[in-house]
Amino acid sequence: MDRIHNKDNLPLARTLRNNMTKEENHLWYDFLKLYHQQYHIIFLRQKIIGNYIVDFYCPQAKLVIELDGSQHYEEDAELYDKIRTDFLNSLDIEVLRYTNRDIHTRFKEVCDDIDYHIRMRIKELQG
Repeated sequence: MDRIHNKDNLPLARTLRNNMTKEENHLWYDFLKLYHQQYHIIFLRQKIIGNYIVDFYCPQAKLVIELDGSQHYEEDAELYDKIRTDFLNSLDIEVLRYTNRDIHTRFKEVCDDIDYHIRMRIKELQG
């Protein structure tokens, strides 16, 4: 699975990783990094999978976490997100989507939901 990526996206992925949104920073520094330290679950930021760059990827759970800003609600963006999600699902990768507003107003609930899905996916993948 790690070899399925478009190396042409590497410069963009690096740029995105170095310029995360306020919401991505909040989730990364205030939950995902701490989760990694506590449970030794790896998260990768701005991971290239196929021709796509996902916000966060947890390889142990085969789980993608996407944070959607307002641009994701435009018609073309919704279609793009669906095609991308279908591609990721075809690789047996589950996709969780949260809005930037969720990060601002329901941060604990988002973190609890991510924790639940990580645990369930790892259990499911282990058989």
